Amino acid sequence: MNQEQLARVRSGQGFIAALDQSGGSTPKALLLYGVEESSYSSDVEMFDLIHQMRSRMMTSPVFSGSRVLGAILFEGTMDRDVDGLGAAEYLWSRKQVVPFLKVDKGLADEADGVQVMKPIGGLDELVARAAAKGVFGTKMRSVIKLANEAGIEAVVAQQFEIGRQILSGGLVPIIEPEVDINSPEKGAAEELLKASILRHLEAQPGDQPVMLKLTIPNIDDFYLDLVQHPKVLRVVALSGGYPRDDANARLSRNHGMIASFSRALTEGLSAQQSDDAFNETLDATIQGIFEASIT
Repeated sequence: MNQEQLARVRSGQGFIAALDQSGGSTPKALLLYGVEESSYSSDVEMFDLIHQMRSRMMTSPVFSGSRVLGAILFEGTMDRDVDGLGAAEYLWSRKQVVPFLKVDKGLADEADGVQVMKPIGGLDELVARAAAKGVFGTKMRSVIKLANEAGIEAVVAQQFEIGRQILSGGLVPIIEPEVDINSPEKGAAEELLKASILRHLEAQPGDQPVMLKLTIPNIDDFYLDLVQHPKVLRVVALSGGYPRDDANARLSRNHGMIASFSRALTEGLSAQQSDDAFNETLDATIQGIFEASIT
């Protein structure tokens, strides 16, 4: 594990850019960027276009470690080059941005008010390959829709079990049990979720801290005890579908949580923009998310 990256993640200022849209969410991400589905006729062409978008963001002069602490990559991005370097190497060596990798394979069908992760085949090999490319950590997502104690426990237990497998490969897992912002039981689900996470943290070895990626809670500072927990490296927040200004305002009231936004980060960017207009929009976006993340 890179100790300089560890120190930056533990105490650095900034936020984590989520650049990890995968197969199912890529067409929507491209559409929001101004690229119609008629612009490509295969998955290969689609992923070429999304890589162009991500590369444009990463190589922008306004995208750097002074405000962007880390970036989560899709596997296909990790395996490609950015400005002549592997994507993870580019992020760290050129931008001082800590690279992470999305490792989950999507969600299982809903049961007990939640969606656990599908099995992650070949995880040990993927973790080893990512470590060799200079990746620091991983991210994996589950979804909680209802305040069902058995379902929430299943989500958290699966996340921590796979998290320990990732730690054994030398990477730091971002555990992401997302609570759906549209859940009619969001507050109650958050109470059950926090209790379950705290139980699992008690069993976590002290020398194997994890990161948490959580929906911005209904009650401000509700996750402060997780932010301050000795076995938690960092607590990051997902935007979850809130418009960016709303997400920033909510995040700023949760002290110690930092952003890990995806759609909210790319909001307003367009393939049709000139480089100056693109960089100006991205600069304002990064500044807003940065300010919300340093409260």
